[in-house]
Amino acid sequence: MARVKTGFTRRQRHKKVLKLTKGQYGTRSKLYRRANEARLKSLWFAYRDRRNRKRDLRRLWIARINAAARLNGTTYSRLIHAMRQTDIIINRKMLADMAVRDPDAFAAVVQQAGAK
Repeated sequence: MARVKTGFTRRQRHKKVLKLTKGQYGTRSKLYRRANEARLKSLWFAYRDRRNRKRDLRRLWIARINAAARLNGTTYSRLIHAMRQTDIIINRKMLADMAVRDPDAFAAVVQQAGAK
C-alpha cells in the first residue's frame, strides 16, 4: 500500500481554522495551535451565550414591565398574579413592548386585570 502524506489535508484544515479566527487579536489569528484553541473557546462561548441571551432578555422584559406597572400604581408580581386570575394571556415580551411603545394600552391591561 502506498504511503499517504498529510500535506494537502493538513494545510486545508489549518486554513479553515485560521479563516474562522480571522478577526481575533495577535497569535489567535496567526498561529494554528493558538487559533484552534481560540476557535474552540469562542464556539463554546457562542453556545453558552445563546442560552444566556434568553435569560437576559427575560430579565429586561420584567424590569420594563415592573417600571410601567409602578407608574400605574401596582407592582410586577401583583400585575402578573391579577392577569392570571382574570385569564389575560399576554407574554412578557409583548407586555414589555406595550409598556415602552404604548403606555395607554398597558394601562388598559392593568385596568382590565384589576391589579391594585
